[in-house]
Order: sequence, then C-alpha cells, then structure tokens
Amino acid sequence: MVKKPDQPKKTSAYAQAGVDIDSKMSGIEIIKKMVSTTKTKGVIGGIGSFGGLFQSPGKEMLLVASTDGVGTKLKVAALAKKHDTVGQDIVNHCVNDILVQGAKPLFFMDYIGTARFDTVVFTEVIAGLVKACKENDCALLGGETAEMPGLYPLGEYDLVGTIVGVVEKRKVITGSAIHAGDVIIGLPSGGLQTNGFSLARKVIFDQCGLMHQDLIPGTHTTVAEALLAVHRSFLKPVTTLLAKGIPIRGMAHITGGGFVDNIPRVLPEKCNAVIDRASWTPPMVFSFIERQGKVDRDEMYRVFNMGIGYVIVVRSTDAKKTLDLLNKMKMAPVVVGKIEKGNGKVLYKN
Repeated sequence: MVKKPDQPKKTSAYAQAGVDIDSKMSGIEIIKKMVSTTKTKGVIGGIGSFGGLFQSPGKEMLLVASTDGVGTKLKVAALAKKHDTVGQDIVNHCVNDILVQGAKPLFFMDYIGTARFDTVVFTEVIAGLVKACKENDCALLGGETAEMPGLYPLGEYDLVGTIVGVVEKRKVITGSAIHAGDVIIGLPSGGLQTNGFSLARKVIFDQCGLMHQDLIPGTHTTVAEALLAVHRSFLKPVTTLLAKGIPIRGMAHITGGGFVDNIPRVLPEKCNAVIDRASWTPPMVFSFIERQGKVDRDEMYRVFNMGIGYVIVVRSTDAKKTLDLLNKMKMAPVVVGKIEKGNGKVLYKN
C-alpha cells in the first residue's frame, strides 16, 4: 500500500486575518496553573467557566469595587521588552483605590487587548498579576484576552483590571471624621506608579533623546528601571495600623491629579489640606522631568505623585504612634501636611 503524504495543516481564514484562536487557547492553558496559585478560601471552582464564582461575604459587609488601567506605561514596557511588572502595577493600583475606604481585596479580574496574541508577553503579564494577587491575598478570578488586529498596533497591548473587596459597614472610612488640627502622613511611592507617562515619555524620550537603557542623569538608575518601578501596594501597612487600633480619619491614593484632585475626594467641605512641599525630597526622576521639560512646578504636582503614593490622616495625638508603627514596618513615613479650616481644597506651603 502506498503511504499518502502528510497533508499540510490548513491555515484558518481567521488566523490569516490576524487572530489565531489555537495559539490563544494554548497560551491560556499554560497560565491556568499560575492562576490557581492565587486561590483563596472564597473561590468556588476554577477559571475557564463563563463567570468566576466567589462566596458572598455576609449581610453586614459591603462590597467595594474599582476599575483602572496601566495607561501608557505599557509603551515603556514594550520598548524595554519587560512585561513582568505591569501586572503588579494594575493589581496594586486597584488594591490601593479600595483600601482608601478600608476595604480588603477579595478578587481581581483582568482584561488584555492586543493586535496579536504573544504567548511570551502574555505569560509575563499574567506572572505579574499572580505575584501581586498573592502578595495582597487576593484571588485572580478570571479575565478576558481579546485579539483585535487593526485596533491595537502590532507589538502593543492594553491592560485593565477590576477589583472587588470587602469592608464591614461600621468600619467604612469616608473622610467625614477629618477635622482641623489633624495630621497628614505620606507614604513614599514606587516612582511614577501608573500616572503621568505621556508627559514623562515626551520629555525623556522625545525631548532628551534618551533610550530605555540609558541612565537618568545624576543617578545610577536606567530610564527603564525608573519608569517601570512597581506601583506599591499600601495594604499591609494600612491594615496593620487598623489592627493596632489607630483611628484613621481618612486616606487618599495619590494617582492622576496628584494631591489637589485626590485628597478633596475624602475631605470635608469645611476643611483644607495644607501640604508642605519642603517636608520631603521628590526622587530624581521627577526633578529631571521638571527641569528638562520646563514643566511648571504646580503642574508637576498635579500630573505626578512626586514621590508620595498614599496619604493617611490621623489626629495629632495619634501621629507619633502612627509614625512609630510605620517606621517599624520600614515604610519611611513623613508628615507632609495638616488639616486646617477651609472649603475643601488642597493648598501648598513652600
């Protein structure tokens, strides 16, 4: 019997149009084991169904949810070919957003949109998501990966996340307890975190002509290291303070909009937050952008966090104990300002 020659594998019309379903599904199989390591006691079942299942926390508890994206920091990740940190960025960003109200994360879900599925890149991103979810005791419950050639440029992708957390009704922190005389304590950020990258890229890459592997002048840090520094989670220090009985009056995550747009979100109408900009020294990357880009100082403090990623408001009588606890956790806290009578605004001193 004459053996028939092997027939070449037929390429699907969809793959020829730019979407390879087989490649995508193979990639998803690879990361299933990674995702399973984030399973917490509230998770029911595993990933792969049409929806993720999670045990309801109870009637005296409130669910707190938030959605955000990594933004154009992803362009730096693509340029540096380093994708294992942006997953941590989006998880930690969302954790901090719900932490402001005293909530602890339950589960996280991601969305990745791209022109063409790249297994290596996808696996690196998921590894970052998994790492941060485990560090924040949060389940990675599921997500979506969408291939849309023509919508996204080749070699680039978008990354968005949604988090759901929980807080007891009686323990929700709203900022309504903030009063004149309270102290504002700042916690250092992990660099730019996930905001201001359009301006940072314009100054560093376009105006200064630096490459991702070049050093930031005056430092021993490369451009990629400075810009891809992981967005910190402040969950552990804040939950420790609460567990130690520190009556936190209010908190703010310093993201896009800086101090002037984020602190008023928790500030009572009859109070002002007075920030002393001389109380800390912003990391070199910020002063470099300000100087080389000829950016107005007030605009810098609105576009960027300027080295302070999170602020906690406590009574003046609780300030020392709070600082001592944070210092024991090596969080390098600094008193960045105080609360005064006013009309719900942020004012700068110095």
